[in-house]
Amino acid sequence: MKISFHGAARTVTGSKHLLTLKNGKKILLDCGMFQGMGKETDMLNRQFGFNPREIDVMVLSHAHIDHSGLIPKLIAEGFEGKIFCTPATKDLTTVLLQDSAEIQEDDVKYTNKRRAAEGLPYLKPLYSVEDAAKAEEHFVVRAYNEWFDVTDGVQAMYTDAGHIIGSGCVHLRIKEKEEKEQRLTFSGDVGRYRDAILKSPETFPQADYIILESTYGNSLHDNNVTTPDMLLRWIEKACLQKKGKLIMPAFSVGRTQELLYSLNQLEIENRLPPVNYYIDSPLSVEATEIVKRYPQYFNKTIQRIMQNDQDPFSFEGLHYIKTVDQSKQLNFMNGPMVIISASGMADAGRVKHHISNSIENSHNTILLTGYCEPRSLGGRLLAGEKEVGIFGVQHEVHAEIGVIRSMSAHGDYEDLCQWLACQDARQVKKLFLVHGEYEVQQNFKQRLIKKGFLDVEIPEMHYEVGLG
Repeated sequence: MKISFHGAARTVTGSKHLLTLKNGKKILLDCGMFQGMGKETDMLNRQFGFNPREIDVMVLSHAHIDHSGLIPKLIAEGFEGKIFCTPATKDLTTVLLQDSAEIQEDDVKYTNKRRAAEGLPYLKPLYSVEDAAKAEEHFVVRAYNEWFDVTDGVQAMYTDAGHIIGSGCVHLRIKEKEEKEQRLTFSGDVGRYRDAILKSPETFPQADYIILESTYGNSLHDNNVTTPDMLLRWIEKACLQKKGKLIMPAFSVGRTQELLYSLNQLEIENRLPPVNYYIDSPLSVEATEIVKRYPQYFNKTIQRIMQNDQDPFSFEGLHYIKTVDQSKQLNFMNGPMVIISASGMADAGRVKHHISNSIENSHNTILLTGYCEPRSLGGRLLAGEKEVGIFGVQHEVHAEIGVIRSMSAHGDYEDLCQWLACQDARQVKKLFLVHGEYEVQQNFKQRLIKKGFLDVEIPEMHYEVGLG
């Protein structure tokens, strides 16, 4: 058996890991899109590093686009197999892929206008809305904590990863001919043990090989100040003191719901400032409705709150923006107001337009609410760049740039070590670190070695290695 790494290798996006069995069967773990990688992004997304026609089956960890976003392209290029996922992951991925296709088609139209003016050939989107719609036909749902057949000699099971609704850690039992059974675990993205909404990640069976995300492998989240308190400080400063707009880039799945829940908490405590709050993302509206359909995955705290508050994601002053015209109108309205819009790295979607229209006004504030790849617009703003290009136009940065780092849905190094605590490190033959920046991974590797995991490897792009 061999494994090769075709994404999220020494970087944080594009999760794709390929298992090749001795009988020739090929199992793909995730098929994510690269995001926020600057000029390299499009090229990386157009080259899989493997032949989609040769993939027999796919197992999807969760719905986020950096784990699911290239599924339509995989199908368009010849993949015909099943895609296993949890029920909530199917629901979320279906709407996320449709939204991704629409954004690509819109962005390509804009890009091609510029390319035509420069005499360059037109680009095509990675996939179309029609391609995205075909993906749903391949999804096969499976519940948590139940083993199921994947292909000849391979069984899989999901355990709750606690990252977003439906997210799962993938556990494989692989029996090849007369050889001893091999046990492989793929973490997907590991959530936090003190998440505001979701249950904690579950324990899992002993593994021989582990593929582990490492986004925050050298960081600890600040748990001393609650998210509602931090949000209140920024709203008071940006909207009440500076009388400006507070623009929050937020991923439609996970982050937007946590923001809404925190703002709802402020209202319950009679601390929510009386300004207008806009969710400018049709996808976020759909995703929030899907999240509400799975309260069984909520933690005990939010379930108790729901006994008295049927909708913990709504509050007075909240407005949902649906049409493009309504979104454009926000650019002509003066503050104070709060705008929550996708995407989280500010590299695509409606929030990019809001930033381009607000970034040169010192009354405004742009508040990043999670991890941003360094080359993304959000990452460049966090790095303190004084001038940024948006839609081909250079903008001076006069708006205040802020960040709430503790809102991440990814576990920090203590969470990741706690997730691994159910394992006997001596039985783990090799642990692969993926989904992280290389410097962070090197730091985390040393921490894991001290924990007893003696063979820790950080694979590079398209690296292949035999197991067993």
